[in-house]
Amino acid sequence: MTTVLGCIADDFTGATDLAGLLARSGVRVSLRMGVPSEPPGDTAAFEVIALKSRTAPVKDAVAETRQALKWLQAAGAKRFFWKYCSTFDSTATGNIGPVAEALMDDLGCDQTIYCPAFPENGRSIFMGNLFVGQQPLAESPMKDHPLTPMQDSNLMRLLTPQVTRPVGLADRLTVARGAQALRADLAAQKAQGTAHVVVDAVANSDLEIIAEACRDMVLMTGGSAVAMPLPALYLADGTLSADAPKAVTPTLEAGSILLSGSCSAMTNKQVAQYQTTGAPSYQLDPLTLANSGPQTVLEWLSKQDLSQAPLIYATASPDSVKAAQAKLGVAEAGELIESVLAACAVAARDAGARRFIAAGGETSGAITKALGVTQLDIGAEIAPGVPWCYAISNSHQIALTLKSGNFGTETFFADALAKLEAA
Repeated sequence: MTTVLGCIADDFTGATDLAGLLARSGVRVSLRMGVPSEPPGDTAAFEVIALKSRTAPVKDAVAETRQALKWLQAAGAKRFFWKYCSTFDSTATGNIGPVAEALMDDLGCDQTIYCPAFPENGRSIFMGNLFVGQQPLAESPMKDHPLTPMQDSNLMRLLTPQVTRPVGLADRLTVARGAQALRADLAAQKAQGTAHVVVDAVANSDLEIIAEACRDMVLMTGGSAVAMPLPALYLADGTLSADAPKAVTPTLEAGSILLSGSCSAMTNKQVAQYQTTGAPSYQLDPLTLANSGPQTVLEWLSKQDLSQAPLIYATASPDSVKAAQAKLGVAEAGELIESVLAACAVAARDAGARRFIAAGGETSGAITKALGVTQLDIGAEIAPGVPWCYAISNSHQIALTLKSGNFGTETFFADALAKLEAA
């Protein structure tokens, strides 16, 4: 099938977040892990390419994103969506702005929007300032993120150093006046040379207005939620066929494993809550792993009953994370945890696990790569932006859910297992 919308995400959990919201339409959504090495073949109406580029060097992130764009263009896509985190995870030099400008150059477009709002998950934008729940971004737990600490809440100030063209704002008052008013405002800003426009949104109704106003843009950028209304709009105008292939849920063998590398505030709560269920759990310590390697945890895992869904986690408090980073280095500590959790995923699969829950973007990327997963079909949502996905790993049909650190409620892990059993 010709691809209607081609999407590129800067991490694996963000990609499944976007794919899950698009899949609410009931239409098949295909998620590719990295840029496919083969030309497009069995493509879906909505194709999402997941990259591991959020914290990559700017040059590498831009180059990989351009490769993804070429593949999606070959799949027939004429409209594109650049997806980043709903907390605008980035640094002063990128990668959100530089990637967006590179896509604009390749597509020949002179304006795009930025809307990381996700009201269902407590992310809202007002007068250009991003809020996490009731807290400004810079006062939220994101201020302590180990790789991309967010210490300013104003998206225009965050974006301006990353781009070479003017940055503007379409505020909530404009959005509240409807799609026609927003289109007129964007056109006026374009006429003045404003290429990058942050758009306010505090409710799902705002996202519907934004999607309606921007549906014909060659490139939109944002969190996943602003793309959520697009399938219905495409179905209504015939851009997407009403008989487009639907999603299919496969049959799975038993056995589950939970692997958590995220140190977000919510994942800390989720780990603590899951431990109250009595399921086996094992905490990884990066300093111990640096000295003795992964053998101890792999031996522990080999003795577990996978029907009990054991949990292996490196989730820890910000102070503990900083202490490990001080001794090992920021990148080194993260890569060590990722490699061990990836090894645990492979060992669990080989022992019979067919259900995998991964928490954390970098963790999810490492696990899917280790499992040899290159394509996922999107299934039922567990929580807003977090679906179950289905793939083949070493000839086995498996299910994975790849959760962004702060997504889901405290009972997410148990909810995920229950949701899959009910599917």
